[in-house]
Amino acid sequence: MVSGRLKNKKDGKTELLVIVNTTVASKAEAQKLAGAIIKSRLAACVQFMPIHSIYRWKGRVESAPEYLVLAKTRAALAAPLMAFIKRHHPYEVPEILVTPITAAYGKYHEWVETETKMIAHRNHGRKSG
Repeated sequence: MVSGRLKNKKDGKTELLVIVNTTVASKAEAQKLAGAIIKSRLAACVQFMPIHSIYRWKGRVESAPEYLVLAKTRAALAAPLMAFIKRHHPYEVPEILVTPITAAYGKYHEWVETETKMIAHRNHGRKSG
């Protein structure tokens, strides 16, 4: 079954999935950022791939190899994920974009939702002291 949204079993609301993307200069930076995002549970899956960018920067046309980083998450986590990327990003002005997913395989959608919802529960089961 293909769905863009998944019914929330508690209140009947739908949850939209999004892809948050950014670029970094190297494979090592992409791996580090992807690992940190997954560890934080702000995304269920992060992919990265080499690309080549041509852009304007400080009045000049630049051309550089980069790595495109794509993180799949719930729309509710887009803003926290964007803030996380900004805090951990090496660029002065990082590209951080959010794209809504209009359709997804139902089981994949459920998996993304489950993996990213665990963020809300991970601090509740800890022992104090």
